[in-house]
Amino acid sequence: MALRSSPESASTSLRAYNGPNARHLRPHVLLSAVASPHSLAEAFAAAARTLGLVLGGRSLTEALTEAKQRIAAPTLAAAMQDLCYNALRSYGLVDTALDRLLQKPLTAVSLRGLLLAALAELAARPQSAHAVVHQSVEAAALLGQSRAKGLVNAVMRNFQRRMPELVAEIESTEPGRYRHPQWWIDALRGAYPDRWESILLDSNRHPPMILRVNRRRLSAEAYLEKLHEAGLAARPLGEQAVLLDKPCRVERLPGFSAGEVSVQDLGAQRAARLLDVGEGMRVLDACAAPGGKTGHVLELVQCELVAVDADRARAARISENLSRLRLAARVVVADCREPETFCEGKPFHRILLDAPCSASGVVRRHPDIKWRRRQGDIAEFGRTQAQLLDALWRVLAPGGKLLYATCSVFPEENGAQVRDFLLRQPEAESLPLPHFPGWDDCSAGQILPSAVSDGFYYALLRKLPG
Repeated sequence: MALRSSPESASTSLRAYNGPNARHLRPHVLLSAVASPHSLAEAFAAAARTLGLVLGGRSLTEALTEAKQRIAAPTLAAAMQDLCYNALRSYGLVDTALDRLLQKPLTAVSLRGLLLAALAELAARPQSAHAVVHQSVEAAALLGQSRAKGLVNAVMRNFQRRMPELVAEIESTEPGRYRHPQWWIDALRGAYPDRWESILLDSNRHPPMILRVNRRRLSAEAYLEKLHEAGLAARPLGEQAVLLDKPCRVERLPGFSAGEVSVQDLGAQRAARLLDVGEGMRVLDACAAPGGKTGHVLELVQCELVAVDADRARAARISENLSRLRLAARVVVADCREPETFCEGKPFHRILLDAPCSASGVVRRHPDIKWRRRQGDIAEFGRTQAQLLDALWRVLAPGGKLLYATCSVFPEENGAQVRDFLLRQPEAESLPLPHFPGWDDCSAGQILPSAVSDGFYYALLRKLPG
């Protein structure tokens, strides 16, 4: 689903860069790292192409992956990614401002992508206005849009002059202040009357980079020493989790290629332990790609694990991640709503269902999501979640446990979904979750976005014996 970019729709999904906690919005890779003045124009051009794909309906993750395959220089790729994240984090501001600055709609999505990236960069770095304007104009030529250089220059200069009034006008609205669509704000206000504002603000912060140390290889303390020797500051978060002071490329992480460590949010690291897998158990990881939780389960215990995902390309990433960790599981490409096709007639003792959802708890990592989602999508996800729960319950052994997980903060996908399931399945019971030390946001299984975690939901369900 494409991002909204028309004047009519943009006015209902505003997002201002200079709102609350704006200082957290800039990624850690800054354009000052670009090697030469011309590289900034190249970064703008690459970002414009990537944002053009997102405007056309691709996810930011997919678009960035494709773009990086065409960029050889790491610093240029990093700068391009920086520009894309900045543009989408400030999308409501720059998209609305652009529509007000243009006299007629743009037909080339790459040119619109260029202007979105350049306007966002100018809003973030007004002290560098000369370089930003000049290099964005040069980027138009790199895009094959030489005739549009005058348009780009005029739009950028006009925005520079009118920026205070435009930003103030947009920030006078709730979507402008909180950088989320109005329907999203209303949904959170209804679900969390005392927390909705902090959820929105935390969802706009730059996400932490948290590592999971492979306990089969070394302790968290031993890995912290390796990080110190590599000049990377970090601190422990309990168990095998480590928080980096500053994010970095995985290539800089000592032992990453050897499987000593993985990148995984702290909230996501709760899943494997909550599943309570015992030695030799038969375990299903449903909707498993890209395999982070699969690997964590196998790091904790020796078991017979089947990892299933419907997307062949994403399923391949499960195998890649397991290979890096020196672990093994049976990876299957299949629809988890049809478990009889891969269960081989044998029930599972444990099932992890990482259900497809709105991803509303991880929007700070995927800022395009909140602009691509529509309110009606939540009900559609809910139908799929119910189908998956009912189908996988059929292949859970009596006395077995199913862990239902989402990366959502919307109750319709979480607690309400589980309550409806328990009404449909009288042989199911909900088990209490253990307390997470130092966490305040896990009552009833809901983890809200915070300085150390994205938003997640967990519910542990047991099939009664007999």
